[in-house]
Amino acid sequence: MEQANYSVGLDIGTTKIVAIIGKENEYGKIEVLGIGRSKSLGVHRGVVNNITQTIKSIQQAIEEAESNCGLKIGSVVVGIAGQHIRSLQHSDYITRANSEEVINDDDLDKLCNQVYKLVMLPGEEIIHVLPQEYKVDGQAEIKQPIGMYGGRLEANFHVVVGQVSSIKNIGRCIKSAGLDLASITLEPLASANAVLSQEEKEAGVALIDIGGGTTDLAIFKDGIIRHTAVIPFGGNIITEDIKEGCSIIEKQAELLKIKFGSAWPGENKDNEIVSIPGLRGREPKEITLKNLSKVIHARVVEIIEQVYVEIKNYGHDDQKKKLIAGIVLTGGGSQLKHLKQLVEYITGMDTRIGYPNEHLAGDSDEEIASPLYATAVGLLMNAIETSAKNKAIESEEEIVAEESNAVSDTNEADTVVQQPVRKERKSILDKWSEKLKDFLDNAE
Repeated sequence: MEQANYSVGLDIGTTKIVAIIGKENEYGKIEVLGIGRSKSLGVHRGVVNNITQTIKSIQQAIEEAESNCGLKIGSVVVGIAGQHIRSLQHSDYITRANSEEVINDDDLDKLCNQVYKLVMLPGEEIIHVLPQEYKVDGQAEIKQPIGMYGGRLEANFHVVVGQVSSIKNIGRCIKSAGLDLASITLEPLASANAVLSQEEKEAGVALIDIGGGTTDLAIFKDGIIRHTAVIPFGGNIITEDIKEGCSIIEKQAELLKIKFGSAWPGENKDNEIVSIPGLRGREPKEITLKNLSKVIHARVVEIIEQVYVEIKNYGHDDQKKKLIAGIVLTGGGSQLKHLKQLVEYITGMDTRIGYPNEHLAGDSDEEIASPLYATAVGLLMNAIETSAKNKAIESEEEIVAEESNAVSDTNEADTVVQQPVRKERKSILDKWSEKLKDFLDNAE
């Protein structure tokens, strides 16, 4: 099977690296062909801090995914997160030369490219430029201005910014692992695609993706991304707290969290005790589940309160900005017992756990439908979308070429026939990905 017939999403997380191969079936659902998973050894809080280890982990996940389905992986869509990611709101406008002509794609591109030239802090670069609402000659709240008349085109943008060095390190790891970088996507946006419905995005919803190293937030309202944030704490810091609070090794702390952990201390009775084997013949250690959940509760409350501050910063208290669909929790950390109840208690907002199963074909492995794989499934969806766009561009170019040949055949008397030139439209992110590829090629 050619690479064109299937796509690959690669989630480079703090605790795990997941490669997922899939394609869209005739019903528009995603058929997962293969999945590979490896322990992430060179990533800390979403940022690569050991390139050699990260390359090894990527290769391991890719090899496992390839052996699962017998396919060869060429290019991948990669997610980016980490504490270096920040977002800002920006408004900009262009004055059109001819207001008697309708607004087209080129006008929107020109406006987006203008935002792209914003001066960032040293060492930062724009990752995404996401238009929110447009204004045409002062007429506000326009979602799609194409086809309208007007001289002044304005828009509010949600701009996502990241550290150049962190982004280039990810690019370097992908290239060194023998892969091509198709594009880079912000991980909370990928997770949102996988677990949120369009109705939720319209009504207003906050997606909280609790990973190993970071907790990502994406807020949608009226179908538009309104706010993104990355909190530099995740499931790993809870494990660290258990390790220190109970004086045990990390492996045992992680197992305790998964098997007996609860975000709600009131659930456990005082006499519920778990025995941990001692190291090298030492006495076993007894830990009460009440103490365990107290340690977990303290840290989870801190993470949720930080996320809630971000939700308030967006303006959730304003009636117009109210998030009617509440909160959706996803990511590996969302599987902690009684977390949903604690989030509802702290925020007073309706909460549910987000599973990526809605977009998956019915015969998919149950494991893949876990919140743990939400980002990987979202990245695969993005890869399929990117591949479909590229195919559409190629087929359009073929049509243009055929028409050109037909024109040249019918104009035998003419010595030179002007070939129609088709302008290839590229999204801001495609252009940015090309810039990154050029940088990596020149760095060789």
